[in-house]
Amino acid sequence: MSAAPFRIEARDPGSSARAGIIPTQHGDIRTPAFAPVASQGTVKGLTHDRVEALGAQLLLCNAYHLMLRPGADVVQALGGLHRFIAWPRPILTDSGGFQIYSMAPLTKVKADGVAFASHLDGTKLFLTPEDVVDVQLKLGADIIMALDHFVPFASPPELVRRAVETTTLWARRARDYAARTESGSQLWGITQGGVDMELRRRSSEEIAGLGFAGHAVGGLGIGEAKTQLREVLELSDAVLPADKPRYLMGMGYLADVVEAVERGVDLFDCVLPTRNARNGSLFTSQGVVVIKNRKYADDPRPLDPACSCPACKTYSRAYLRHLFERSEMASATLNTIHNLHFYLDFFAKMRQSIESHSFQRFKLKLLESIGKDETR
Repeated sequence: MSAAPFRIEARDPGSSARAGIIPTQHGDIRTPAFAPVASQGTVKGLTHDRVEALGAQLLLCNAYHLMLRPGADVVQALGGLHRFIAWPRPILTDSGGFQIYSMAPLTKVKADGVAFASHLDGTKLFLTPEDVVDVQLKLGADIIMALDHFVPFASPPELVRRAVETTTLWARRARDYAARTESGSQLWGITQGGVDMELRRRSSEEIAGLGFAGHAVGGLGIGEAKTQLREVLELSDAVLPADKPRYLMGMGYLADVVEAVERGVDLFDCVLPTRNARNGSLFTSQGVVVIKNRKYADDPRPLDPACSCPACKTYSRAYLRHLFERSEMASATLNTIHNLHFYLDFFAKMRQSIESHSFQRFKLKLLESIGKDETR
């Protein structure tokens, strides 16, 4: 199992921000890049041709959920995940490490794997690091993740230490198993350690030494202070190989994104734009619009005059509010179109700023706009 080299095409002179290309068997990913979340094999509210038309380069699907329904063997028999969900571009699958964390009462971590009860029907299951690689290979994802142990923020130091040791053990086993397979997928490792800088450094050094095609920074965005987040990212920038792509898992607030890009992160995913869209919280160049507010009932203006997405070009705020208030399916569709367009356009402009050596101005403008931002 091998991957073509990550290519860095431009760098910001004042930081570690870079614009690059991650080659995959289903096309290149131009970074910095954002992956819309399609946990169950779908971006909620949209068909995948619409997602592609909005400019998405890759999707994130969840191996745990797809393993349970419809099953990895079923997907494989139907031609793999790309054919099954009708998505021609790259796919990244998560290993299920987050589910160990989020479903803690139903899971038990052991040295050789994780035992858990299905959240669907309570069926007892046990997965080894090798099983997790095998599931993702059956799905046929372009980028697959090694199983990691993700513990809550502010866990006791001993628990964090054991999680780091388990993550390295599982990562080594995943690497060794993947090396014996014939596949065009590329395996990435995940670092843990919480905000303990000594343990985070240890994890980063150990995972970096295993020869993965890329590296993810995991276990963040769960309660730590922004200063701690930036400190971990700075350490990761210093320790992880600069010639391989870096992925900050599950982080989507744009202020955090630019801080991470400044510290050498290339890839992001988050449910924020799509989940907020379904809840009627819409990102615009003038701030966040909560479309259910009564003041929009007779507002003829587009949602965002500066936006070129189909929702803004065609419909008024009054109509978008009407759809949301009536719980019409079209509300989730149009709101998701807008929020995803906003995010993907943001990432395209951020890449352009790195290429034109204007990233620092781009970052300053964003932070100034967030500082002035009021829900409108």
